[in-house]
Amino acid sequence: MIPTLAGRIQTRLFLLATVGVVLTALVTAVLPMSFKDAYLVLLAVAVVGVGWELIYHLLMQFRWDKDWPTLFGLITIVPEGLLIWLLLDGDLVPGVEGPLSAWAFLVMFVTVWMGQWLFVNGPMRVLFIQWRLRGGRLL
Repeated sequence: MIPTLAGRIQTRLFLLATVGVVLTALVTAVLPMSFKDAYLVLLAVAVVGVGWELIYHLLMQFRWDKDWPTLFGLITIVPEGLLIWLLLDGDLVPGVEGPLSAWAFLVMFVTVWMGQWLFVNGPMRVLFIQWRLRGGRLL
């Protein structure tokens, strides 16, 4: 089943609230970043991610099957990560104190992103069988 726009948004927010929260806690414990800043970055990823889903939905309308290949889903890490970094660098994410280390951000973002991508392409399909049949919707 091809995920619907609502399904992709629900899945993104669910993964950020579960897998993202756990991985952020684990990674932040060893990075020179406060937990407050790390979770504000995660929140920014969630908010900006809804906007990305709208853009991706528009772009998918030009594909014959109206869906992304799995590789496209993986490489979206690049524009999304760059946008979040530019927002952080421009002090446009409210509440984040001081400049974040670029490598700390990179480690956190890539770890959380890859964890979510691996979860949605593996365990999510087994644990939430109806998720696939309802266009990615969880509710």
